Amino acid sequence: MIPILDNKHPDQPSVFDPVNLLREARRQKAVTLGNVPEICVLDPDGDLFRQLQSQGARRNPHWACYHTEMFDLETGAEVVGVVGCAVGASFAVLVAEQLFASGCRFLISVTSAGQIVSAGQPPYFVLIDRALRDEGTSYHYLPAAPYAHIEAGLLDLIRSGQPDSRSLIQGGVWTTDAPFRETAEAIAFARSEGLLAVEMEAAALYAFAEARDKPVVCFAHVTNTMGLSGNDFEKGEADGNQALRELIHWLAQALLGRHRAESP
Repeated sequence: MIPILDNKHPDQPSVFDPVNLLREARRQKAVTLGNVPEICVLDPDGDLFRQLQSQGARRNPHWACYHTEMFDLETGAEVVGVVGCAVGASFAVLVAEQLFASGCRFLISVTSAGQIVSAGQPPYFVLIDRALRDEGTSYHYLPAAPYAHIEAGLLDLIRSGQPDSRSLIQGGVWTTDAPFRETAEAIAFARSEGLLAVEMEAAALYAFAEARDKPVVCFAHVTNTMGLSGNDFEKGEADGNQALRELIHWLAQALLGRHRAESP
């Protein structure tokens, strides 16, 4: 028996429910009942989160998570909730479950990634359309398969809503739980699959999204070549936060525009 694959029942409900966890967290932490913003962002590296914190952004009063905090980002007329440092597949989905149970309607994840197949000179963003499931969390949400995918309608919405000024790279990634076990052989396989980058969250988030019927979009911020060259891991101006804010702004407009168009 291989536990990571065996005795999984993704079509059955979980006994442990995020709503119950949040109920107790609110009680213990005296958190006011209310909804988080409709759009939330996972910022695994925490650069935008720390910038908001240092600038005195509002800490969201309704986010009751035991493990993280949320700061509100003003993007024009919209408020977006930003959660920092939820690194890795299991942590990202742990937070995602609680976000949607707290009023989130759309989730964006933007994570640093290592370049596998070059799509330009880093840093740049990749809209992830498929993710190789080399982690454990996704197998609790979907039956075993090589890839998890973004929902097709959501992908079309994002592609149609992108500004004319932005060149959006789209492609697949390799999601791993073990960043320091990225062997030459594993990288060669990912390259043979045409995968652009390696990161740690997308496969699990897309499996969660499909299983729970929740809109999740993942971006890889390709910032490095896995330390194989000098001057690596550079994100650009202000630790990449200016570019990230611009990305979030137009995504928020596209996502909320669809939601409001569909609302009665």
